[in-house]
Amino acid sequence: MTLHFASVEYASAGRFRLSELPRLARRHPLILVGGGLLALLVVLALAAPIYAGDPLQMDPFKRLQPPSAELWFGTDNLGRDVFARTVFGARISLFVGLTVAVGTALGGLLIGVIAGYLRGFDNIVMRAMDGLMSIPTVLLAIALISLTGPGTGILIVAIVIPELPGITRLVRSVVLSVRERPYVEAALCGGARLPRVLWRHILPSTIPPLMVQSANICAGAILTEAALSFLGVGVPPEIPSWGNMISSSRLYLAIAPMTVFAPAICLAVTVLAVNLLGDGLRDMFDPRSKRRR
Repeated sequence: MTLHFASVEYASAGRFRLSELPRLARRHPLILVGGGLLALLVVLALAAPIYAGDPLQMDPFKRLQPPSAELWFGTDNLGRDVFARTVFGARISLFVGLTVAVGTALGGLLIGVIAGYLRGFDNIVMRAMDGLMSIPTVLLAIALISLTGPGTGILIVAIVIPELPGITRLVRSVVLSVRERPYVEAALCGGARLPRVLWRHILPSTIPPLMVQSANICAGAILTEAALSFLGVGVPPEIPSWGNMISSSRLYLAIAPMTVFAPAICLAVTVLAVNLLGDGLRDMFDPRSKRRR
């Protein structure tokens, strides 16, 4: 389904005033719910050292303890606090998701603008993007980690590379449609330099669809990080992450279900928040998509 984004109306989104927030909340509640929930998760993750305790401390005498007033989510098979590990695991998931979204958006924006405006580079760039689309994320992560060892940076690179072609194609399609519009041709005929035309007339039209797609990529990156960590090719095992926690505790699900349910529920809530934010942005930038549902 093609989305027709109202890019002209929202090109001046930087002039948003705080007094317009109640009206925005009434018209686009998904943005308020998803953005508010995501902001809450970010604050809780950043403030984790203040209230969550030590996620790495092991106590063999407290293995697989049930939830209690002292240990809210109980302990895992090594006697580690599941609540502390769950809260600190949010740092990894949110960092990977946001970094992948921002990195993919910036890279795809740069490459898409070049491919869409400079005809000589279009075929070369797009064939390279076709090649990147054929690389599976899991196999790429396994290959990179086998060469360099596990790490968050390698994991981010392994997720960004397969996601880059989608953003590039999106930006390229927007640039190809905008570059032929009369106001762009008038600006060029009036003597405006190419960088100014790109900055003033073309880039603003790419921002709305780029924001929506970046939200979808962020949610997908969080799930991909958890899946790769579950398989043992994500972040190092000593670093608490939701995928690592589910993987290491899956054998003890019947004895201590919170060791699996706590990170799984947090993972689902985080992805839900990002998806709600993305749906709200889509409805705001493309009101016709909301009426079609």
